[in-house]
Amino acid sequence: MSIMPLTKKNYILLLVGFAAIVLGFILMAGGKSASPDTFNYAMFSFRRITLAPILVVGGFVFEIYALLKKFD
Repeated sequence: MSIMPLTKKNYILLLVGFAAIVLGFILMAGGKSASPDTFNYAMFSFRRITLAPILVVGGFVFEIYALLKKFD
């Protein structure tokens, strides 16, 4: 029997990190204008410019932690 390098807890943490990344990209979506002749300032909202990128980067950092964490 071979020893697996990752445990079930590692995979659960990887799923949590992946969910954070996906949520960040979902929060970044949108902000387009109904007409190409008008400019929509909603694309510069706090959610799209600040919150979503922090969530995506945090998700990637959490993914690294989930891969490196050693469970017994």
